[in-house]
Amino acid sequence: MHPIKVYTMNEVDSIFSSFSSWRGHREGLPKSTAVFFVPTMGALHQGHGSLIKSAREMAPEGAEVVVSVFVNPTQFNDTADFEAYPSTVDSDVDLAFSAGASSLVFPQAHELYPKGVPDEAEPTDYGTLTRLWEGEHRPGHFDGVVAVVRSLFHQVGPDWAFFGEKDWQQLAVIETMVRDLNLDISVHRVPLVREPDGLAMSSRNRNLTAEERQKALSLSRSLEDAKEKISQGTTAASQLKQSIKDRITAESGMQIDYISICDPISLQEIEEVKGRTLIALAVKIGSSRLIDNCIVED
Repeated sequence: MHPIKVYTMNEVDSIFSSFSSWRGHREGLPKSTAVFFVPTMGALHQGHGSLIKSAREMAPEGAEVVVSVFVNPTQFNDTADFEAYPSTVDSDVDLAFSAGASSLVFPQAHELYPKGVPDEAEPTDYGTLTRLWEGEHRPGHFDGVVAVVRSLFHQVGPDWAFFGEKDWQQLAVIETMVRDLNLDISVHRVPLVREPDGLAMSSRNRNLTAEERQKALSLSRSLEDAKEKISQGTTAASQLKQSIKDRITAESGMQIDYISICDPISLQEIEEVKGRTLIALAVKIGSSRLIDNCIVED
């Protein structure tokens, strides 16, 4: 039997089961109140905490820092992955408010999808940006991301929105969407956060067995190894990719979906590392799929 969770009165008054109830609260605030928004899918960890803390630190006194929790079905191309996504409501509440949230919203699906949740979201085509990497290996993923973020922005009407650089490609897609729709929203990037042993923080880490988690450390180790090789003069992307592949394969045997060495803005592949470069990768381990990346300043 789980212990009964007790929340403070301020927290209870700031937890909303829908955007419509949150907007009732918002209408009671001065019209000039700025809204700083952190959308999440729950199973919050300190990576999410860094987003909320960044929003709180940037927000002027009296601003509303609102966090949403909604597991969006349309961005999962694998039903099993959607069903396995962890849910940790009590700890989500604790983390959100301890990190600086003013309000925590658990929106209803019909608010984000008024016509019902579709089997597939409306297609989004931002050229190679939505076709490579995650777009290639998770068909329809970015269609769902754009659909839900667009709807979230419509519901919240934020001045600022905060996203993590761990999902570098997703962040680039959202920035493109904001420009494409001419939305008056400032998107703020927050750096990737790692566990003390180097593993990139992810809600999916909860699904790893002890053995899988140990193997997953080869991702960050391979990236650090590549950065070291670059500092020592190895700049050929093909050599660096092979080095990353060899280390991950040797240490973990994980299935590699992709390894990219590219321009961090266009995400176009490069042949030689010159200047600011992004190294990104994705692997499958057990029932989980992990992504990681790093920036190299050559």
